[in-house]
Amino acid sequence: MTSTTRRKRNKIKLWAVAAWLMIWQLVSMWIGQEILLVSPAVVFLRLLELLPTGEFWRSVMFSVIRITGGFLLAAAAGVTAAGFAVKFRRAEEFLRPFVLTIKAIPVASFVILVLIWVPSRNLSVVISFLMVFPILYTNVLDGEKQMDRSLLEMAQVFELSRPVRLRYLYLPQILPYFRTGCSVALGLCWKAGVAAEVIGIPDQSIGEQLYQAKVYLNTPDLFAWTIVIVMLSVLFERLFLRLIDGVVKYLERMR
Repeated sequence: MTSTTRRKRNKIKLWAVAAWLMIWQLVSMWIGQEILLVSPAVVFLRLLELLPTGEFWRSVMFSVIRITGGFLLAAAAGVTAAGFAVKFRRAEEFLRPFVLTIKAIPVASFVILVLIWVPSRNLSVVISFLMVFPILYTNVLDGEKQMDRSLLEMAQVFELSRPVRLRYLYLPQILPYFRTGCSVALGLCWKAGVAAEVIGIPDQSIGEQLYQAKVYLNTPDLFAWTIVIVMLSVLFERLFLRLIDGVVKYLERMR
């Protein structure tokens, strides 16, 4: 099965979305208390009310900039660290306890610990970074270890320049591993980043909006902001993965 066919099969179908919305509506009607489960129609109307407000867009931009920034920093650091780990065995040994520790510690513990040292406004940047770094580091490291050694030896024999090696050897073989890591890390960084904001409650953030909705039992706002988070996460994931796919196709055409 080709990657294109696989992506088509993995696409969300409209009929499935409609079916789940109908189930949501029926369960909401059966419960009969919107403070427990609000109907999708009410959530949609509340979302329409939020969209034109400046407070909504300030909160969205606050969280998008910081969570995206944490992801990009982790991507750059993970790729760089993986390069050092492949080249220098001591570097891999040095990083292994750090990576395993980050994977093992719960997000809530990380948030509370980091909040001691970092202002709440920058908390989501650090937490997103810490959640993404181990995934991308491990995936890129695995990709580099699986590279065809005969091609690397050939590059050394013919004394190919580093840009040529990067262009024709490293990128085509490592990008699939990097893409797989990104597909996992992108959703995780949004979950962890918003969770950090809910605990740290920085002003004008999505996390603060969720916290306020919870305190005042404002269920429509809680669901509306949750939908916003899901949409932002999916949008960012699609855009970033499409960018990687574009690079892969370009490299394949240039071979």
